[in-house]
Amino acid sequence: MLEVVLYTRNDCELCHEMETLLTAELPQFDARYQRIEIDGKPELEAAYGTEVPVLFVNGRKAFKYRCMPRELRRRLRREVKG
Repeated sequence: MLEVVLYTRNDCELCHEMETLLTAELPQFDARYQRIEIDGKPELEAAYGTEVPVLFVNGRKAFKYRCMPRELRRRLRREVKG
């Protein structure tokens, strides 16, 4: 099973775009998805600041800001194949 974690902010248009992409693409994969909002969490705000959205796949940073559906599918397939 893939572990997909998205670090995001509440009023972030790029974050909303990434969430929409994940909602469309993740059902094709055996993936557990977690959305973590960094607002109000000093250690996460310090780590990611304005560099959101940040997407991790299986504990590794996969994308920052944007990704295309094709890029996401390619990355997830690569992770599945291990």
